[in-house]
Amino acid sequence: MLHRIWLSFFLLAGLSALYQWLGTGDSEVFQRMVAAAFEMAGLSVELAIGLIGLMSLWLGIVAVGQAAGLIDKLAQLLAPLFTRLMPEVPAGHPAVSSITLNLSANVLGLDNAATPLGLKAMKDLQELNPKPDTASNAQILFLVLNTSSVTLFPMSVLLYRAQLGAPDPASVFLPILLATTCSTLVGLLLTAHVQKLKLADRVVLTYFGVAGACLLALMAFLGTLTAAELQRQSSLIGNLLIFSLIVGFLWVAHRRAVNVYECFVDGAKQGFKVAVDIIPFLLAMLVAIGIFRASGALDLLMEAVRALVNLVGGDTRWVDTLPTALMKPLSGSGSRALMVDTMNTHGVDSFQGLLAATIQGSTETTFYVLAVYFGSVGIRHGRHAVSCGLAADAAGITAAIFLAYWFYG
Repeated sequence: MLHRIWLSFFLLAGLSALYQWLGTGDSEVFQRMVAAAFEMAGLSVELAIGLIGLMSLWLGIVAVGQAAGLIDKLAQLLAPLFTRLMPEVPAGHPAVSSITLNLSANVLGLDNAATPLGLKAMKDLQELNPKPDTASNAQILFLVLNTSSVTLFPMSVLLYRAQLGAPDPASVFLPILLATTCSTLVGLLLTAHVQKLKLADRVVLTYFGVAGACLLALMAFLGTLTAAELQRQSSLIGNLLIFSLIVGFLWVAHRRAVNVYECFVDGAKQGFKVAVDIIPFLLAMLVAIGIFRASGALDLLMEAVRALVNLVGGDTRWVDTLPTALMKPLSGSGSRALMVDTMNTHGVDSFQGLLAATIQGSTETTFYVLAVYFGSVGIRHGRHAVSCGLAADAAGITAAIFLAYWFYG
């Protein structure tokens, strides 16, 4: 599917350029497309190089947390909930540990680290699957929770904002947290409804009650703030939590006699490889999107949507982020490239740039996760996985748009 999306950018760009050349006599459109390709090729390498240090820092900190046993503690904290949401998985089965470790990695924003843990969890669940070619209820719920992006620390989004020059990369922290919460809640409730899960369980209600109380308290607090104060508090809370996590991991690891320095260095070594490995994917998508935009095809699409929004008297600023929203369920690298393109075009701290970052952090890539996770165990029939996953995506993206207007005006 990804290669079709990629080729579609070039095909539509070519048709748009041909139309402009023959219809309006604009012969410079081809020059703009070539210039855009060269510009985006350079930008992709600049971004990846800039990410090396930031990615190494975060992976090093998380390696310290793993060595200190803190991530295992987080997994143990979540285990009682998932044994009830997935009743067909016996207590103590390896799948429970794999699932909680994967979701714990997602909470910390470790996209690359979460994937191998997720594949292991899917294989463990496959051992309990009575129909190997058809997704079980537990596998579907696990996939939906992954696609709804249970993320407390959206580090990849913050890293790109930092690399593009945002003076306060964490200012999008609270909007992303609220948007991803909406995505996760809708995905979980819809899947539970379809699977007829008994959510009226004391343990489940306790988890939901605590999470709901925290969220309501946060919303009540935010409701008393002005738009400017909302952004300030988002920055404060985001930076405080990230800094507290770093200091907490280092302090606990030191108390438990972990060689913090060597552990950090070992983890940080992965940062270089991760940053370099994304260059081909980022290059491919950025070049395709740059040519697509330079051809005028994206402008035509956006103008059509903007005209419809104007007809109903709506604000049209969010329309500029529509490509990121539409690409998000299909391709993580594609939506990431579109987010970067939006920030690069309108400004990293413009309304459009902030909204694109919020959309990027609000949910995951449904079709990619479905293809990789189900494909790894040979599942051909996903049942209600796609519909529930896309519903979670729609909820997260819609919430991101409303939250952007609330926070950024």
